[in-house]
This record gives sequence, C-alpha cells and structure tokens, in this order.
Amino acid sequence: MNKTSNKYFIFLIYLALALTTLAVFWQLRSYDFVNYDDPAYVTGNRYVKAGLTRDGLIWAFTTGYRSNWHPLTWLSLMLDCQLSESSPGFHHMTNLFLHITSTLLLFGFLNRITGALWRSVFVAAAFALHPLHVESVAWISQRKDVLSTVFWFLTMIAYLHYVRRPGLGRYLLTLLAFALGLMAKPMLVTVPFVLLLLDYWPLERFHLTLPPDSADENLQHIPDARSKLVVLYRLVREKVPFFALSAASGIVTFLVQRSGGAVVTITSFPLNSRIANALFSYLRYIGKMFWPQRLAVFYPHTPDAASITSQAIAAALLLLAVSICVIRFARRHKYLPMGWFWFLGTLVPVIGLLQVGEQSIADRYTYMPLTGLFIIISWGLPELLARWRYQKVTLAASMLAVLLALAICTRFQLRHWRSSITLFEHTLDVTTEDNYVAHFALAGALYEQGKIPQSLAHSAQVLRIKPNHTLAHYGHALSLLRLGEYSEASTHFERAIRISRGFADAHYQLGALLHRQGKTDRAIVEYRRTLQIDPNHSDARQALQILLKTLSNENKK
Repeated sequence: MNKTSNKYFIFLIYLALALTTLAVFWQLRSYDFVNYDDPAYVTGNRYVKAGLTRDGLIWAFTTGYRSNWHPLTWLSLMLDCQLSESSPGFHHMTNLFLHITSTLLLFGFLNRITGALWRSVFVAAAFALHPLHVESVAWISQRKDVLSTVFWFLTMIAYLHYVRRPGLGRYLLTLLAFALGLMAKPMLVTVPFVLLLLDYWPLERFHLTLPPDSADENLQHIPDARSKLVVLYRLVREKVPFFALSAASGIVTFLVQRSGGAVVTITSFPLNSRIANALFSYLRYIGKMFWPQRLAVFYPHTPDAASITSQAIAAALLLLAVSICVIRFARRHKYLPMGWFWFLGTLVPVIGLLQVGEQSIADRYTYMPLTGLFIIISWGLPELLARWRYQKVTLAASMLAVLLALAICTRFQLRHWRSSITLFEHTLDVTTEDNYVAHFALAGALYEQGKIPQSLAHSAQVLRIKPNHTLAHYGHALSLLRLGEYSEASTHFERAIRISRGFADAHYQLGALLHRQGKTDRAIVEYRRTLQIDPNHSDARQALQILLKTLSNENKK
C-alpha cells in the first residue's frame, strides 16, 4: 500500500470511529438535564446561564464552587449557553463531540507511537463504546471528564513529538496542554506518571544509552543497573515541571474540596474503611469492564466494604499477585506493566483513600483508567493466539463481536439517562433500597412533575435513611403544603431550620405558611430572619412589605 492509499485508509478509519460513536450516542440529542448536579453546573447557575461575560470569566478562575477549581470546564459550559441559550441537547452534543475527539486522538496517538494499526483501532473503539463511559458522556455535569481527557491525549501527542524531535518549544507545548487539562479537571495529576510509563513502553526510553557528553564515559554503553538508574533519573528530572504542576493542582483541589465540605471526615469514614473500599473498588471496576451490568449513577457504601475483612485482604493479595506476574513477564511483554500500572495509577486520585463525596465507586472514574486494560487486551490477545491457524480471522471476528456487544450495551444504558426519573428509578433498581441519594433526586423530579404522593413516598425514604437530611425535610414539607397538610409541613420546615440555621428558604416558606394560617406575628419573625440570612431574598422582602402594609391599614381602621 503506497503512502497516498495509506492516508486514505487511515482517514476512513477515523471516519468510521467517529460515525460509529455518533450513531451509538445520537439519542442524547433529545435528552434533558438531570436534577443531579446539572442545576448547580448549568440550569441554576447564573454565571453559566449568562454565557461568556466578564463577570463570568472572573468567577470561573476564582471560584471553588461545587468543591472544584476547573475554570476551563466553567468556560466551556458558558460557551454552550452563549450559543444555545441553555439547550440541553446542545450541551449533550458538545459532550459527545469531545468524546469523539478523544477517541480519534487516542487512535492517532497509539497508531503513531506503536505502528500497530488494528490494535490501536480496538483500543480507541473500546474507549468510545464501553458502557462504563456512558456516565461521562451523557451527564452534562461531567463536562470536566470529556474536556480534560481531550487535553490528556493532546499532552501525550505533544510529548511524542517532543521525544522524537526534542526542543524547548515542543516541551513547553506539552506542558501547556497538561496545564490546560488540569484546569478542566484535576484528575490529570497522574499524567507525569503516565508519561514515565510511555517512556518504558512503547517509547523504550529506559534503555537509551547515555549521551556522549556524559560525565562518566564508562557508563555510556553499559546496560548495567547503575547506568539504568542514571537514565531513570534523567527521565524523572525531565518531568519535574509536570510533577510540580500536579502537586500545585492537588493542593488547590484538596483545599477547595475541604473548604466546600466535600472531603469526608476521618470519624465518618475511617482510614481502614477507605482502604477496604479502595481494594474492592479496583476489583469492581475490573469486573464491570468485563461484565458491564447494573450500572448506576450513584453507588452507596455497603456494609461489606465498610471495614477490612478477609475479602478485602483477599482483594489485596489478588492485586498484588497480578502486579507480581506483570513485573515477572515485563521483559518479554512490556505492554503488561504499562497497561496495568496505567490502570492502577490513574485511579489513585479517585479510588477513595482520600474520600470525596459519599459514593463507593463511580463509573465516570473509569473514563481514562480503563485505557490501560484495553491496551493489555489488544496487545495480549494476539500473542495468546499467535500459534492458532486462523489467528487473523479469529481476532477480527472476536474484535467485531466484542465491539458490537459494547455498542448494544451502551445503547441500552443510555436510555436510563433520558430524564431524572428514568435515571434514578433505574439506580434504585440496580443498587439498594437504602440509596438515599437516588430517593432524594427522584423525589425532586416527581415533585417537579406534580406527582406529589409519589414524591412524598421517596422523600420519606430519605428521612428514614438520613433523619437529619436538611433538604429532604424541606422538600417533604413542600410536598405536604401541596396536599394541604399544613401542620405536618410546619413541623418539617422547623426541623430543617434546626438542622441548618442558615437555611433562608426554609425560614421564608415557614413564614409564608404561618402567614396563610393567620399567625402574622410569627410570620413577620420568619420573614425578617430570612432577610437577615439573605438580604437579597426578594420574595421574603415583598411578602414582609405586604404583610406590614396590611397590618398598618387594619390599625388605621
């Protein structure tokens, strides 16, 4: 095949990857926002909904809202609103476009760095079509996943160009792509580690001889332990600016998450429980990669993962055994340690050792890490079948069958993201009845659709599981108001206030209820407390003015 024909062939592969991914995810165009994080990120965020503005730009770079610092993600969402006026379909299509872009970048990178065309195709296609990646693409609030991954792959491509033609400009370009990725999502802190893995394989930089100007000429061409350590030292030193950016991003992220209350305290989730959950999580992610069933947007912690048990120890031993085997066969199969430690290492920031949020695992956390396992499968399977008579036919058929199965599973998984109700009904079906996050979100979605009795049933479940859930008490009270159960509604408003003294809306709603019941003195007190907490609460201000004016007119009579 000549160069021109080869270029056309490669172009057709790019086109096939893009069109296949587009076809599988196309149904997203008609999907709505969900009431889990999307209000904070888009529908209820005044800076984002205003589009690209000067105030919004300043806010994006200075805020720690939602316990994250990711200004590029905010700017991306603002741009969508600027172009589409908060259309959910437009946001979904942007996520899909970024996902397709990452798929094409991954294929191009692997094909260039390894020259293994079909193996690269399989890895990219598995990345594009795996059901575990539905959450990152279908959930608008996970724009940070799909956006940061584009910069992740751009970093690796720029690094490949730098390695092949070293120069300050290419090095700085690689560093810039990495910095932009960190500004989209701090999970990229593991990128320097991944670059070292690429140095090991397929770049083979660990076996480079020392340059002619080496201080110790005797080490230049001797592949002994000492020379290898010198080479390793130089490769690590080359990454120092990357490690520095990772450290800075990690510190900022920790401070922002701690100040925002996202970091779970040691008393509520002790270290031994976090270690146990982390060990289980690695195995659960591997299991879901091979058998992607019962996928959910929120997985609560279960009693089995709450402490170190014999099962947790068994999980640790299994991971250790695999790691030892990988190292044992590394000399002949260098893709093994590269892929395995890619998977283990890139999950470290989200594996739960530093618990952020209350989920035990999350499908979105596998968006990049699974690539390492895909590489192992794509390079390992041909070697296992090397002596088979019909190796090529078997591999081609197997690859197509696996990708078709993934595409079908992804199509089915996407259906659950149609709306908040379908998403959280499915979540309750596949997790546990004590999944209070799903109950709470479902209660809110049902309330918005006017299905008050159903909403009450789910908010009651939240209060059964989490008796001090402030927003559940508030939502439960609003539903009771709609049914005319004023006395019980008042009780839940008061409970929400006792739990959270600064809950302005609860004070306001309680004041409105008291006003409706003719208890004007208490209503005035609640309205004034609302304005003390939130001086810009226009509803409370207007209600108080009307009430005071009415009382004044009555006194004049």
